[in-house]
Amino acid sequence: MISRETIDEVRSRVDIVDVVGDFVSLKRSGQNYKALSPFTNEKTASFYVVPAKGIFKDFSSGKGGDSITFVMEHEGMSYIEAIRYLGKKYGVDLKEEARTPEDILQQSDRDRLYALMNYAKDYYKESLTTSEEGQSIGLSYFRERGFHDRTLEKFELGYSLNEWDHLSKKAMGIGYTDDLLEKAGLIVKKEGGRFYDRFRGRVIFPVHNLSGKVIAFGARILTKEKDQPKYINSPETEIYHKSNVLYGMFQAKNAIRREDFCYIVEGYTDVISMHQADVDNVVASSGTAFTEEQIKLIRRFTENVTVLFDGDAAGIKAALRGIDLVLKGGLNVRVVLLPDGDDPDSYSKKMGSTEFKQYLKSHSKDFISFKIDLLASESVHDPIKKAEAIREIVTSISLIPDPIKRSVYIQETGQLLKMQESVLLTELNKILIGERQKQQQEKTRSDAKAPVADILPDVATATKLDTSGMVQVQERETIRLLLNYAENAYDDQRLIDFMMAELEDVEFVNPVFKEIYLAFREGAERGEVRDPLYFMEHGSVTARNMVAELTTSRYETSKSWGEEYHIYFPHEREILHDVAYTNVLRLKFRMIQKLMEENLQQMKQATTEEDLEKYFTIHEQLKGAEKDLAVILGIVIAK
Repeated sequence: MISRETIDEVRSRVDIVDVVGDFVSLKRSGQNYKALSPFTNEKTASFYVVPAKGIFKDFSSGKGGDSITFVMEHEGMSYIEAIRYLGKKYGVDLKEEARTPEDILQQSDRDRLYALMNYAKDYYKESLTTSEEGQSIGLSYFRERGFHDRTLEKFELGYSLNEWDHLSKKAMGIGYTDDLLEKAGLIVKKEGGRFYDRFRGRVIFPVHNLSGKVIAFGARILTKEKDQPKYINSPETEIYHKSNVLYGMFQAKNAIRREDFCYIVEGYTDVISMHQADVDNVVASSGTAFTEEQIKLIRRFTENVTVLFDGDAAGIKAALRGIDLVLKGGLNVRVVLLPDGDDPDSYSKKMGSTEFKQYLKSHSKDFISFKIDLLASESVHDPIKKAEAIREIVTSISLIPDPIKRSVYIQETGQLLKMQESVLLTELNKILIGERQKQQQEKTRSDAKAPVADILPDVATATKLDTSGMVQVQERETIRLLLNYAENAYDDQRLIDFMMAELEDVEFVNPVFKEIYLAFREGAERGEVRDPLYFMEHGSVTARNMVAELTTSRYETSKSWGEEYHIYFPHEREILHDVAYTNVLRLKFRMIQKLMEENLQQMKQATTEEDLEKYFTIHEQLKGAEKDLAVILGIVIAK
């Protein structure tokens, strides 16, 4: 429903490094950028962005494409939603055609949920500032907290009126259904079809995803009703999975990337108060234990976290267990302990912005040292408790994936606890060996349940000449050359002209390579040359992924090889003539071998002398062509 003109304008303005950088912390690698995959839980970076071509490729998950594709894949948006998001980001005036009722019905459930949550967010914001109840109760509460207007707008805070169905009536009055309201978690249905608003008489804290869309709400009651919980939250929905979200990440991500570390607090107001104290790199766990998905989310922007604890001893011990998972996720963890009776919200107000930031800086301690101090102080005069504390500390160290960091922490633990390092290492190795044995046992049980065919290779397949696979290897190389060098000179013509002439009668085997090749041929017939971005917009999903892969290089020659050591490698462009010519010959050579194999199968099934003679003649002709090409390529054919 967006005009072609608008789409082209969005495409012309987007900067893929800027777009992807909103969701992932990119690091320069030569002319490109790389990062940990935002789609898989990998430990080594295999996600690449190529600014010159406007594409990304994730070798971990296989996904690839342009800026629009990335937003669609990462945020689960439709094509049109991605255009709207990027248009808003780059200030493009979106020219949309009028939407019919049929168009609205064709929207996906996710699109309708996002639209409804945005409507609810606007409703709560309006209720906070325009209704008498919202101003006297909700706004007064936020003012008492010291939240100014910029903060209210930054976090889009609101208020829900204390009525049973005020929101649902409003929403249904403009076309939303009770089923969609229930799917969004905005109403609670009772038996008999009756329903009521989930949030009533509470201040509202919207929860945003990384792109800034509202996906859930947290709500705090302000009255002292004994039968009502202090906080209630949205249930899990199609667009909201609590284990994947950290409150405040949308508002904090740029600051986290800039500072290269992240503060972690417990609640909504802690996050907001720290922003008001000019500490923007902060997110909240919302009072729950960390999940692997949340750790992965933090790792996209930094590997360094600092957890803020208040002085409550019971709360600290409960939180320590959750932090072990953070260590296992490869993050570097530090801790700041606030004075007893204070939390980030109260202490930031008490200290003021400058002193609060100085306190955080001066009282930061690495997690293992903090844990040693805490457990050691509790077991000074009890040898049994001390042994248990040491074992618990070593267990935490064993979770750290980096062996060098483990070694450093073992040394430090020995010094702080006045213990021999060898004893601690023995305990550490015992834990690590036990964990490996456990993983091996689980793998053995998993393999035992799997069919034999899934574990052992097919001997017949492994030893048989795979002519079809060999053809596809050369098809892949042909497409790679076209994508990267189609307009480069080849003798007195372009590479694409040479390829199209030489491969005029070739029928590609692999459907993805065939799709891309036919698009190049169609473009050539029109006097156009298709570039990678053409396939990002017009190609199938598999074609987009393949184009991204074939135009993204994971490795570059170090400049120091030439500048310092005078070791030079020719760029592929310099030897393009030989590379392209050889590829065409190899593709034809493998095609002939494939045709020979198919002809032999037909020969075996021949039922008449006439058919047998025909296939034999074809075989001799193909054999001769194979021999001629083998001589040129320097390939020895087994007799």
